[in-house]
Amino acid sequence: MTESNPPPAVPLVWPVPRGTAIPRHADELSMLKAYLDYYRETFELKCAGVDPARLSDRSAPPSTMSLHGLARHLAGVERFWFATNFAGSDLPMLYYSDDDPDQNFESLDGDPLAALEVWRAECERSRTIVDQAEDLDQVGVVERGGSYSLRWLMLRMIAEYAQHAGHADLLREGIDGAVGA
Repeated sequence: MTESNPPPAVPLVWPVPRGTAIPRHADELSMLKAYLDYYRETFELKCAGVDPARLSDRSAPPSTMSLHGLARHLAGVERFWFATNFAGSDLPMLYYSDDDPDQNFESLDGDPLAALEVWRAECERSRTIVDQAEDLDQVGVVERGGSYSLRWLMLRMIAEYAQHAGHADLLREGIDGAVGA
């Protein structure tokens, strides 16, 4: 390479210590749980090592998304689908009101690390609900556009996380150039 043609910049790729393994041979519930936890872990890794002040950076304009906003959104989605709708728990919505339905992304008040802790707690509650379910055919207590099974809910949540893992990847790269996970 010459001075006028420097080598391309290579973004930082950080080591990815994963705790979740996806089995290649297992029963359906075990595989669905592993895939959902894999994507949850992917989001966690996208936030790991970021200066807390930068978790609120909207690093992929014109999008208003941030890692902080995604943590708030995913915490709300976990609660809404698993606790409120599937299990029938009477809990308030997180980061949502009829007056401000997009506050999970738009109103980034509060501590981003606290938002991650809320998300982790909601994930744990969801895991408990899944573990207590009779089987994948169990139907959610609250209907949303019709009845649905735990199997449908697990697949819906895997798709939700897969979509947002891509967003988180772009947001993290925009913050510090790091890629991976």
